[in-house]
Amino acid sequence: MKGIRLDRWSGKLLSPRTRSSYLRQQTMQSPASRTQQSRFQSSSAAMEEDVIYEDDDASSSATSRHPSSPYPSPLPEAALHSAKLAALHARLALPKKLPLQTMARTLVDPSADPNICFNNASLAQLGGSIIALHVTEYLLCKYPRIPMSVLFAATYAYHGPKTLSIIAQEWGVQTAAYPGSEVDPGLLQFSKLAPGTKIGEIGSVRSDRRETWRRGISSRVVYDDEFGDTILKPRNEVESKPTETAYSNFVKAVVGSVYLHAGREAAKTFVKDHILSRHLQITSLLKFNEPVRELSRLCKREEFEYPVARILSETGRMSRSPVFVVGIYSGSEKLGEGAGPSLAEARIRASVAALKAWYLYSPGNNVRVPSDMESVDARPWEPVHIDIGEVIH
Repeated sequence: MKGIRLDRWSGKLLSPRTRSSYLRQQTMQSPASRTQQSRFQSSSAAMEEDVIYEDDDASSSATSRHPSSPYPSPLPEAALHSAKLAALHARLALPKKLPLQTMARTLVDPSADPNICFNNASLAQLGGSIIALHVTEYLLCKYPRIPMSVLFAATYAYHGPKTLSIIAQEWGVQTAAYPGSEVDPGLLQFSKLAPGTKIGEIGSVRSDRRETWRRGISSRVVYDDEFGDTILKPRNEVESKPTETAYSNFVKAVVGSVYLHAGREAAKTFVKDHILSRHLQITSLLKFNEPVRELSRLCKREEFEYPVARILSETGRMSRSPVFVVGIYSGSEKLGEGAGPSLAEARIRASVAALKAWYLYSPGNNVRVPSDMESVDARPWEPVHIDIGEVIH
């Protein structure tokens, strides 16, 4: 697990000073008469009523702008008057330290506003790393023998784009028809693909282009993302599912904003309540091509006695639907049990049950993770079980 420097990122996001100006040009006027306008946004932890704006006409108010304002996203001051945004803030039980202005920023996708000072790109980057950290350490400490391929699938099931998109929709987040300054800040804003847009191909960005076909487990750990998938091309490529991506980035941005304004423990609790609390049938992720052979190699590696199949019970051997119950034993210890319409099928199912019992060993649901040591009153650390890994054949 790679370490991340969250303090370096958070310092850039929570600067008390006003951000650099973002020049917006009116497209309806001629180039000679266009007026450069600057918009500022502050991400301070306190909920402030006064938001700084700079305009050529100092007497003009941000709230009295015409709906055809050139800004691609709502002004921060509008967040204080949005009923949808306040309801979403209360529905998620977010800390009071998290201001509505930052909450409104989490709803602005980079496709709606390309300026990093006003979209949720930086918050989503921070929140995605925090989610990946807590999910990965939870799975590794709870299932220390889990294979890497199953770990990739489990992390994707917990915080993949599809899962985070479902979570955002369960929160009751609605999307805007089209982004703009007149849109309610409580709506998710992103730009949809225009009809006829050609989707760019997805490719790998590995350093050695000549060996992109060699994608083993070690290669996926080193070169690919946290799900073991190839990294997308540069961001100028068009993504195939903008709605799913916008919802996913919003959830990540919420976690990042909770970390910045409420602290590490609040972000960890938020991840546990909304992501790790979801039920995952992890046994369905384990697939074995040759379970009998893999079980025999596992017993040889662990210096167990050779596994032997024994009939425990049977019924209807001479009928059209017989049932055989077979147990796999290593010496006097039963490793697994399975039932099937034939002795061979029952033996295979018993071997699969034995392998699942081995790989899904868990010290319990309340296992401690490394991030628990960051608490001030943390108990002395007790090392967790570290397994040699899965059997490779």
